[in-house]
Amino acid sequence: MADFELALFLKVRKFSRLAVALAIIAAFIFAKLIASSSNNWQVVIALFALAVGIPHGALDHLVTLPKSSPLKMAGFIAIYVAVAIVAVIGLLAWNVIGFIAVVAMSAIHFGIGDAAFISEIDRRKTDHNKFPRYLYAAAAGSIPVLIPLVNSKSAAALQRVNPALLNWHQGQNNNLMLWTILLSGFALLRLIKLRRDSDAIDLGLLLVLALIAPPLVAFAVYFGCWHAMRHTARLTLVLPRSQKALAEGKSGRAFIAAIWPGIPALVGTFVVAAAIIAARGGSISDQFLWITLVVVWALTVPHMAVTARLDRKALQ
Repeated sequence: MADFELALFLKVRKFSRLAVALAIIAAFIFAKLIASSSNNWQVVIALFALAVGIPHGALDHLVTLPKSSPLKMAGFIAIYVAVAIVAVIGLLAWNVIGFIAVVAMSAIHFGIGDAAFISEIDRRKTDHNKFPRYLYAAAAGSIPVLIPLVNSKSAAALQRVNPALLNWHQGQNNNLMLWTILLSGFALLRLIKLRRDSDAIDLGLLLVLALIAPPLVAFAVYFGCWHAMRHTARLTLVLPRSQKALAEGKSGRAFIAAIWPGIPALVGTFVVAAAIIAARGGSISDQFLWITLVVVWALTVPHMAVTARLDRKALQ
């Protein structure tokens, strides 16, 4: 079955690379065809990519408490939702402080998740070179989070999301950009030296996406078409239905089995976002992206804690 698992992981890797490459091309095309003052197309792509990525975190209870009693499962879900609610309240009350916390937490979560994905591929190969997983994790987590938020295009994106976040970096944007580029360059050189060419390609694609694509597009495409897809592939290793499909050599069915149970979370996220906007008052068109991001970021808090066990196992 390891061969089928490996085949699935490699297919997902190709998909995520293709999605990022298409996003880079689309950024060039739209930049030429649409006035720079209009970022509506960015919002549309961002919302679509976020929608693709949201379901991947909805199966945390099945990963953490497999075959548990209904009462224990209900208690876990209640705590999970309560933590997310507290995070939503915190982000809405303290925009900048909460945002900085989310940036740091996301960089850690994304980097470790991507390194764990590659480690799972290595596990199923008979021969591979040493993988500098923690160096890779540091670079792979920093690139999609920090660069889009500190480059010259970030002001327009943050203005659209929430003007209060414009100076979240407290004037350290150039320093953050410099250190992220240096870290990425060092990681790329290390990967090339170790002949980890495929991993170097991954890191290079993420770097080009972050530097070229508009910030909203860069983050959302990474989240929905890279991080979420790779995390979903890892879920197939622990979900019974996915494992059954993999045992039968049906990798596509295994992947879908890890997606469908998360669809209600997608609907729920948008419903919750709409409810928050209604409670706060104001225009949906002006607040929907910001509130949706707040809900997604808030869900990342318990999601990161829960998936730590899965990540730790993959990186050992």
